[in-house]
Amino acid sequence: MTERDHVTVNDPRAPVNNGEGHQYVFYGIGADWMIRKGVESLRITREDRVRLADRFVPPVGYRVAADRLEKPGSVVLLEGPPGSGRRAAAIMLLHGFGEDGGADEEGARFEELPASGKDETPLAPGTGDRFLLDLSRIADEETYDEAQRRLAVRRSQVQEAGAHMVVVLPSGMEHAIPPDLEPHTVKLGRPRGVSVLTRHLRMDRMSFRPANLGSTDLQHLCDRSPMRELARLAGLVRAARDSGRFGADFAGWLDQAMHAVTDRAGEVGRQVATARTAPERALLLATAMFEDARADTVYEAWRGLMKTVRHEEEATTELARTDFGERLLELGIERDPDGRLRFERLAYADAVRTYFWANFPGVRDDLRDWIGHAAGLRGLTNDDRVNVVVRFGERAMTVGRPDHLFDLVARWADHAAGTPCDPRAVAALELGLGHERFGGWFRRRMYECVVRSSSLSNGLARVLTRACVQSLSTTHPDQAVVRLHYLAVRKGEAAQEAQEALLHLAGRDRRLYRLLIDRVRERARREPHAAEPHLRLLTALLRSDRAPGPPPWPDLFLGWEAVFSQPPTELWNQLVSSWLNAVAGDSTQKMALDVMVGATHGRAPALSRLYTIACDWAGSSRQPSRANVAALFWQHIDHMQYGRTERADAGPQTAEEAR
Repeated sequence: MTERDHVTVNDPRAPVNNGEGHQYVFYGIGADWMIRKGVESLRITREDRVRLADRFVPPVGYRVAADRLEKPGSVVLLEGPPGSGRRAAAIMLLHGFGEDGGADEEGARFEELPASGKDETPLAPGTGDRFLLDLSRIADEETYDEAQRRLAVRRSQVQEAGAHMVVVLPSGMEHAIPPDLEPHTVKLGRPRGVSVLTRHLRMDRMSFRPANLGSTDLQHLCDRSPMRELARLAGLVRAARDSGRFGADFAGWLDQAMHAVTDRAGEVGRQVATARTAPERALLLATAMFEDARADTVYEAWRGLMKTVRHEEEATTELARTDFGERLLELGIERDPDGRLRFERLAYADAVRTYFWANFPGVRDDLRDWIGHAAGLRGLTNDDRVNVVVRFGERAMTVGRPDHLFDLVARWADHAAGTPCDPRAVAALELGLGHERFGGWFRRRMYECVVRSSSLSNGLARVLTRACVQSLSTTHPDQAVVRLHYLAVRKGEAAQEAQEALLHLAGRDRRLYRLLIDRVRERARREPHAAEPHLRLLTALLRSDRAPGPPPWPDLFLGWEAVFSQPPTELWNQLVSSWLNAVAGDSTQKMALDVMVGATHGRAPALSRLYTIACDWAGSSRQPSRANVAALFWQHIDHMQYGRTERADAGPQTAEEAR
């Protein structure tokens, strides 16, 4: 099975307003764009795992690993050659836990841990939680030694909590595995390639006979290719079928797909060697980047590319030059009845892009600048723009230039016009976050941006917020909380949007709720001169309409303790009133009254302030429900302040008495 499969990204839910205040809705591309564009990603949401399970072929040794992982607190290390499906096996091993009738165990985490770098938040695992740690890309022993030290700490935490963890080990470093880890190591063998290909084709509803897969060339591919390449081959067969341009039988589709994976690189090399002029080569690349866009738009992109690479225009007028249609014909580019351009051969555009990025390194900066402008051409649809983003991003990261992609994220975000969030910037950032090799680089780059918030534009802040909500929260929720926290305590409308996103994220998960309370309390304590933004965030988080249900009273106590220990006291009004309302509407929430009073630790000014708020809340109307709640609240205040549980007069005090 493939180590990384094409995955499904959750469809965005309808806009939700779970409290008072404004509602902020993000507009742009749908959250399912990755699967629609065939983009591989690290995301391992439940939908991703279900889709992977449908296509998974267990490798040799898989059952041994599953048996060892079954016990709570188990850590299993997977060893195997590159391309053998180690990562997919790790995901499927973890997927098998917490499943009951197709549903994950309530509250259990499924999370990928960063392979390197300093953890921003403690692991804090719980019973039944599942963790993936992929070390397969580590290439030097120094980095591996550091990873092993971190693994020892995580392993101890997982064992104590009764969680489960699977670690994918790097290939070629078997000698560096510590002796105490050897009993937990399972060696995986390569699954049968033809079984992997067959499984993918069946899931794509292909009709074929076993004899169709019997050619010598195909058997050679199945026996030697990495699992991800076999998944790609199946995807190309599907693409040939769906295009309607390569016949109506499986044999023809498979033949086209085989040529695409075996011959395309050589074909492109020969064509580029023949097409010696800059306009010819620029048109090849422009068509490859904008394939399926309208001819006029590709023409405009082509002319823009020649200008970017500083090609000198011919002295003659355009009417005296070779016309555009003839140029297309000479390069094997066809125009369909809708006026859209594409190459005649299957997957040829991808091979062209690969060739140019690999063999013309000196123009990569120019290509970044060209795409930065050309991806906004007026003739492009949203789908066209996302296609361009994906094509550029994949090439940039393949040659080790993730910075080129992030440069465009910032550029597009800063110049967004007409929409709160530029869809190109969001797509580019999500592509980077989901990349197997550079996902960690993009997470660190986001962190650097939000920490240096004074130089962060509102446009980029909105894009970072969107990426946290839509992408990072599904793969690294703790890191999403950290970044959103930095964004939420800035000034301006973008900060308010980040705060709404953060409160919604934390309110859905008790662990994240506690994490955020702890973070905000700590920041307010460490930065008393700049504590107010954090306290404002904390008071919003602690309101009754933000807390997960049932209320986590110990967590609320810690939060209220921080709020009630320092000014500004005007922040308390909405917070306290929200819980008085909650108790008036539901008597089972009356624990809030005792916990709030206890969080003051008996400080007279704080108790007086709570008393005054309750008086204002109860008002002069004497509504029975409000009067009863206020009376009970005053009893808790008296008990804390005077050590007695009853008042001679349960009515409200005068303003002078409350001081």
